[in-house]
Amino acid sequence: MKKIVLTGGGTAGHVTPNLALLPSLKERGYEIHYIGSYNGIERKLVEGAGIAYDGISSGKLRRYFDLKNFSDPFRVLKGCGQALRLIRKYRPDVVFSKGGFVSVPVVLAAKHYKIPTIIHESDMTPGLANKICIPSASKVCCNFPETLPYLPAEKAVLTGSPIRKELLEGDRLTGLNYSGLSASRPVILVIGGSLGSVAVNRAVRNALPKLLKTYQIIHICGKGNLDESLIGKNGYVQYEYVDTPLRHLFAAADLILSRAGANSICEILALRKPNVLIPLSASASRGDQILNARSFEKQGFSTVLEEEQLTDDSLFDAIETTYQNRQNYITAMEQSTLKDAVSTVIHLIASYAET
Repeated sequence: MKKIVLTGGGTAGHVTPNLALLPSLKERGYEIHYIGSYNGIERKLVEGAGIAYDGISSGKLRRYFDLKNFSDPFRVLKGCGQALRLIRKYRPDVVFSKGGFVSVPVVLAAKHYKIPTIIHESDMTPGLANKICIPSASKVCCNFPETLPYLPAEKAVLTGSPIRKELLEGDRLTGLNYSGLSASRPVILVIGGSLGSVAVNRAVRNALPKLLKTYQIIHICGKGNLDESLIGKNGYVQYEYVDTPLRHLFAAADLILSRAGANSICEILALRKPNVLIPLSASASRGDQILNARSFEKQGFSTVLEEEQLTDDSLFDAIETTYQNRQNYITAMEQSTLKDAVSTVIHLIASYAET
């Protein structure tokens, strides 16, 4: 039996592509192990999928001053030791890394034991964790053609993002029943990312008086971000996080409002849903979401609203314009040459593990 170690964590975007690979890996008979952080979001998601999980110590590698910069290197060193022991214990035939800082010790440990590693970079340009890991990787997968120049030519593979098959199998009526909404008015699904977004949540809630005249809102607002004063409001339903029923909520949505994380927008593209993207601002990130969003805007897939221009009025106007022109966006997405990323990545894994 071939063995694989999956790794990646910190946000759902560093986990869901790994989960998308699980059915195909199981069909091929792989023994699957997952290495993530002690208490990251990946633990709940992976254990919920019935996969063996090991947590290791992890620390964030920051490019800015923070007092944790003095303690996190020791956590990273501890994580490297733990990763070495786990890789030695499992002796996988291949490692697949979706990124995030917890993946760095795992990839370095795999290199130490001469185990081939495949990395997936979701964003337009590689993040710091993947930059550290790329020299140790056998291949580096990516979502965007624009990413290829940033990667070693002999390692780069344009695959797209693995999408969970079940996301494409949602039922609109089930989604409406789950959320308690009506089929008589269009539905907007708001996704602020697995950790939520204060700016997006605030703008959506401020715009509710206008929005609810025409639309119904399903608002996935992130852990700890429920607004109790809005519980029971007609046409508006909010959740901290949604897992299994998410496919039905996607199916129920006529328009999606989302951050511009690469995995999220690739899911939206696969679903062919008109959308408004609000990328995380450059002041709060390295600007990768802005690049992702502009790429989708250029291809006619999305409307982009910069966070710096985000108000309840600008949000309402962007939603109105996108919804009124929704067929143009759907047509552009239908013409996309989106690859079957799961099959492509599985074939790549097999080329290293099964030969």
